[in-house]
Amino acid sequence: MDFFILVTGTDAGEREDYMTEKIREYSMNGALIIGVDNGYGNMKTARRCFKTAIAKYDSAPVLSRDYIEYDGGYYVIGEGRKGFVADKQTDDDNYMLTLAAIVKELEARGMTDSVNRARIHLAVGLPLKWVQAQREDFKRYMLRNSSVEVGYKDRLYCIEFAGCTVMPQCYSAVTENLKDFAGVTLLADIGNGTMNLMYLNNGRPMESKAWTEKLGVFQCFQKIHNMVQDKTGDNLMDDVIDNILRSGKIELPDPHASLVEKAICDYVEEIFQKLRDHEYNEKLMKVYFMGGGARLVEQFGSYNPDTTIFNHDIRANAKGYEYYCYMLLRHQERAGRR
Repeated sequence: MDFFILVTGTDAGEREDYMTEKIREYSMNGALIIGVDNGYGNMKTARRCFKTAIAKYDSAPVLSRDYIEYDGGYYVIGEGRKGFVADKQTDDDNYMLTLAAIVKELEARGMTDSVNRARIHLAVGLPLKWVQAQREDFKRYMLRNSSVEVGYKDRLYCIEFAGCTVMPQCYSAVTENLKDFAGVTLLADIGNGTMNLMYLNNGRPMESKAWTEKLGVFQCFQKIHNMVQDKTGDNLMDDVIDNILRSGKIELPDPHASLVEKAICDYVEEIFQKLRDHEYNEKLMKVYFMGGGARLVEQFGSYNPDTTIFNHDIRANAKGYEYYCYMLLRHQERAGRR
């Protein structure tokens, strides 16, 4: 899987979180390192998170301000739902969403002039078992243009790409804190489309024990939709299910509420069964849950609290990409001097 092992010791609520949270910024050779987590459900940067959905229009939208202007087109962010695709460079959507993520992150970093110029090194990731096969293609996909001009909120962002580094999801989120992982720990990163699993032994990744399973939160979404429809004949709106999965609160009458809870519990049990299939034993090791599905596991799962850890920072991978990328680039620079 070609890991460099590090041995080391858009809503108001989210805006408040990143403004009170101390987030380090990294740069190398005059380029800002910007981490973008291209999730199947949400796009994340160190400071921003928004729905992975985009719709193109030929003229400026009337009812939405959350759009970017690029190459004569207007792209509304968060409109619709993007289907799961294993290969993220199949269409232009991920590229446009990445541009949106970059300008949103630059805005969050205080670049709010009428014209903003930035030289960046893009730090992105792919599911654990897909990195090796898709890395070079994904890098070329992201660097299709050496520079771009993007309009956002009546501002112009002139972006020059200094490079792009593609890293493994899940592992990247914990690289800065590897010293905290004593003994054997199973990392379980539950995103919208996939669940990435990796064992650590005293903070070192066990490359032969890493898996990518198509068992993300969207599978729970489908279970809820199908169970309610099959048992009641009613269709829950997508936004209703999304709100339940995001908050963990089921504000519905019975029997709908009971059916939703059963669907979520069945999904969480399926996750634990998958962990056991990969040799997880709660008596002998710890499990570290992260990603959007971690909250569902904590609220609806049955587990040993003494050996189960939860990280609810949905932006953990994006932050990890920046740190991990900085360490890789610094390592490469030092090696080049020898």
